Amino acid sequence: MPANPELLISPKQRQGGGYEQLAADFLQQQGLRLIARNWQQPKVGEIDLVLIEHGRSWNVLVFAEVRKRKLLGYGDALASITRSKQKKLIKTARYFLRHHPEYADFECRFDVVGFTERTGRSGQGEPLQSEWLQGAFLAPAW
Repeated sequence: MPANPELLISPKQRQGGGYEQLAADFLQQQGLRLIARNWQQPKVGEIDLVLIEHGRSWNVLVFAEVRKRKLLGYGDALASITRSKQKKLIKTARYFLRHHPEYADFECRFDVVGFTERTGRSGQGEPLQSEWLQGAFLAPAW
């Protein structure tokens, strides 16, 4: 086993993990409870964050995708969730529910937390703009 397991993580993965942490912190500040991070179903996909939102009458299981974009010329971070990516997330969420039947009666929602770096006049990156899109897309009948 390597002395420093972090060496096995690519710089892009390390950066993505930082944005996932920012998103997890933000969502928890909004009252959601984190129950899983980077949940994977081999050969199917990965869900960045799985959280529970407690309501007065019901609980919602939230599957959150975290995205970061550097340039707006290609659309913001939220626009980067293609139909193909949506299908992959939905399929992975179905596997999550099979592995965790304790959440079978929860309503489910797919959210996206996006971070977009604005480029200023100097060409330097400016502070990130973040967005939380609740119910970013719908899944066909479960």
